[in-house]
Amino acid sequence: MKKVVIGLLALAGVVVSATAFAAASGSGMGQVAAQVTSNLAAVAKLITAGAYVAGLALVVGAIVKFKAHKDNPTQIPIGTPIALLFVGIALLFSPTVFTKGGQTMFGGSGTVAMTSGIANFGTKAS
Repeated sequence: MKKVVIGLLALAGVVVSATAFAAASGSGMGQVAAQVTSNLAAVAKLITAGAYVAGLALVVGAIVKFKAHKDNPTQIPIGTPIALLFVGIALLFSPTVFTKGGQTMFGGSGTVAMTSGIANFGTKAS
């Protein structure tokens, strides 16, 4: 119960500080929302870059595990490097799969709300 009360107080503090910031800058909650939305574009790019880096790391880890399995098959089961390889490949190709899947389902005329505004589905946000 104590954690819930602390969490609610923290949430109220965030809301009050955002409102005070909006009032101090003379813009309003709309400007704060626009600023948060513009910052989400950077978060989306960070997630995409993280997927690429993690996928590459998992593929390299799979290669190392394949070598370890070759050296000592009783210690490293073959399923470990295969699983690492498949997960790494899935992470590497996930942005492309989502883009091409959107183009396939909606074509070039489909629109979607992206972090940078309304754009054609399947186009990369810049």
